[in-house]
Amino acid sequence: MGADADALAAAGRRSPHFADGVFHNTLPSSVVDAKGGLALVPEAIKARGRGRPDGRVPLVTTRPPAQAADCAITWLGHATTLLEIDGAFVLADPVWGNRVSPSPTVGPLRLHPMPVVVEDLPRLTAIVISHDHYDHLDLPTVRALLRWQTAPFLVPVGIGAHLRHWGVPEDRIVELDWEESHHVGDLTLTCTESRHFSGRGLTRNTTLWCSWAIAGPRHRMFFGGDTGYTPAFTGIGERHGPFDVTVLPIGAYGDQWPDIHLNPEEAAQANRDLGGGLFVPIHWASFNLAFHGWAEPVERLLTAGPDLDIVVPRPGQRIEPGGDVPHPADDPWWRTLPPAPIR
Repeated sequence: MGADADALAAAGRRSPHFADGVFHNTLPSSVVDAKGGLALVPEAIKARGRGRPDGRVPLVTTRPPAQAADCAITWLGHATTLLEIDGAFVLADPVWGNRVSPSPTVGPLRLHPMPVVVEDLPRLTAIVISHDHYDHLDLPTVRALLRWQTAPFLVPVGIGAHLRHWGVPEDRIVELDWEESHHVGDLTLTCTESRHFSGRGLTRNTTLWCSWAIAGPRHRMFFGGDTGYTPAFTGIGERHGPFDVTVLPIGAYGDQWPDIHLNPEEAAQANRDLGGGLFVPIHWASFNLAFHGWAEPVERLLTAGPDLDIVVPRPGQRIEPGGDVPHPADDPWWRTLPPAPIR
């Protein structure tokens, strides 16, 4: 589950976004509580199957290069993304677990295998985490990265307590608040605002959530993690952009929680606000976390963003801007997989 309440509270007290024992979004943001979650059970039963594909998700299982390019990205599934920026590798929200849950037998099950194993990752410069939900922070993956990598973990305030509890050495933990930066080699990694919530148990918002602006000598990338729409994107773009690549979540949205997950139309607008270049959508296709159809996020995004440079890679597919980037119209691979039948 992670660190205890005392350790989390001690970490939070250093942040201006922490008050009355919890972290807060800049804007008021509604989240489904336990009672509201029970009320959604009938809808979840009715929608079962819509969020799963009928067939195998096509993967690209090529091992990542040993040397990072100036600008490239490999989407590995859900939010897990391998960024290449000015010769450095940055791994974002690494989750290799089969379930995003505290239980190995209960909870959302992965809809496709990971296209590569942790042992085949190249030597990383940094590992960034956006927040502590199970689909973005995975204990077995952290332990595997401790074994196979030496890169530091850059995390928002509070998540360092989880990592310490799990045995991550102090010299591999960098905790940042919004708009704080840290240098690793030639990279500047800035913890930027997002609109979300946190919690690995019944208690919520004991750690901060964030997005990441990553700048090298020649290129800039933005990793959205998991977020609802916020006007803060405009300021992030002005301060840290323009971005060669923007990585934004487009799935797991719902009318029941409008403030904490981008829907596809909001994701398109967020990319415009950020001054984004190549737009790589994430947070869809790998886990069934909402009531919408499996491929609906991508179809709605393409409709909402005809003015945007959108690419939809298969999990494991490496994209290098300026290279032979597949246009969605040329490879609409998701359309070969209709929703699973309702059983």
